[in-house]
Amino acid sequence: MNKLRFLTVIVTMLITAICCIKNGDPAPAIFDLDYMAHIYPANFVSTIDNPFLPITVGSTYTYTTETDQGTERSEVEVLPQTRVVMGITCSVVRDRVSLNDEIVEDTYDWFAQDKDGNVWYFGEIVDNYINGVVDNHYGSWEAGVDGAEPGVIMLGNIVLGLHYRQERYIGEAEDEGEVVSKNETVTVPGGTFTGCIKIEETNPLDPDFLEYKYYAPGVGLLQVEKIGEPIEVEELISFDVKS
Repeated sequence: MNKLRFLTVIVTMLITAICCIKNGDPAPAIFDLDYMAHIYPANFVSTIDNPFLPITVGSTYTYTTETDQGTERSEVEVLPQTRVVMGITCSVVRDRVSLNDEIVEDTYDWFAQDKDGNVWYFGEIVDNYINGVVDNHYGSWEAGVDGAEPGVIMLGNIVLGLHYRQERYIGEAEDEGEVVSKNETVTVPGGTFTGCIKIEETNPLDPDFLEYKYYAPGVGLLQVEKIGEPIEVEELISFDVKS
């Protein structure tokens, strides 16, 4: 690039930056230290069509995991209702988990997508069961309440090595993610899928916590590898994604 062209590019970039500042527009990057700067209703859209995490009303997913306590089954459904969190209308996803056919957890998660295709996680209500009766709500949190902040659950632009936070409720919910692989081929009982991504999840509250999640375009979550003793693998066995 010659000097004149280089200077022209620099000047153009400076003018653009100055215009953004004068107009009060937020910075385009979302993975800075201030996630909250990007949480305003005008930055969000009414649908969640991220190819790796489509969330459409009526879609259902069923997963199973073989654990040392028996078979765990997770039934996920995108509900028609919505929930407004921090002024943003979120889709509601219900996840009912049973162990050996007895319910152990019933969760309602809230998600919304911004204009750049990033899917944000705004919190959850959790009912934890013991012997078929609600015992506690451990794990529940809501962005904007008690200092909690939303996080990014799926990137709009899949960038290898990009580390980001998925939730932010200090001392309670601090999962973080990083894209560690692209173009994976994954086989689960629900089928064989290509072009998948692999995301590593960690949690600073638990140094031993480590999971790998695989997502397929047009489907969403396929498999979760829970690293531990023993390793547990949650797999998609059936799904119905609505358009």
